[in-house]
Amino acid sequence: MQKNENVFVMDHPLIQHKLTFLRDEATGTKNFRELVSEIATLMCYEATRDLPLMDVETATPMEKTTTKVIAGRKLAFVPILRAGLGMVDGMLNLVPSAKVGHIGLYRDHETLKPVEYYNKLPQDIEERDVIVLDPMLATGGSAIDAITIVKRSHPKSIKFLCIIAAPEGIKALTEVHPDVHVYCAAVDRELNQNGYIMPGLGDAGDRIFGTI
Repeated sequence: MQKNENVFVMDHPLIQHKLTFLRDEATGTKNFRELVSEIATLMCYEATRDLPLMDVETATPMEKTTTKVIAGRKLAFVPILRAGLGMVDGMLNLVPSAKVGHIGLYRDHETLKPVEYYNKLPQDIEERDVIVLDPMLATGGSAIDAITIVKRSHPKSIKFLCIIAAPEGIKALTEVHPDVHVYCAAVDRELNQNGYIMPGLGDAGDRIFGTI
């Protein structure tokens, strides 16, 4: 995994392999949805690497021994609707006890700015470490607004996890939220005039839900 200040690029071979098929325009909705979930699972493994551990006593069939468990940290996954929903099951595969909140934002195609239409977070969010999910970090507007919304509830920490990021989005997000670590599988070349990541993979939400 490559690290640049608060930005972590996950260059694991399995992630990069699956990302190639995710980008392919010939990949259909079913396979695309499965790939998003699989990549999210692999990224969750890396993004939770810093969870603290504590010792516990465990009785194996042979004897009692000292083993490790996660030290009381509670997690919450907060997908940005709608594309972020495609990453939730993959994350829950590894952390089934995590709670899930939802933030609804859509991008105004004229201003390219996000508009909030839904916000539902776990009641005990202040006790949790939050990972905000969205497959694409393009202009950064949706991620910035979603993180701002989550911060109002004062969680213990916030991370942002996406699959593909644009340099413009990373710059915008890290300037507004320098305390938030960003995890991605690739940093692409640039945004085009319509605010889409190039080379990217198209509209992630449309490809996940088959609404192209």
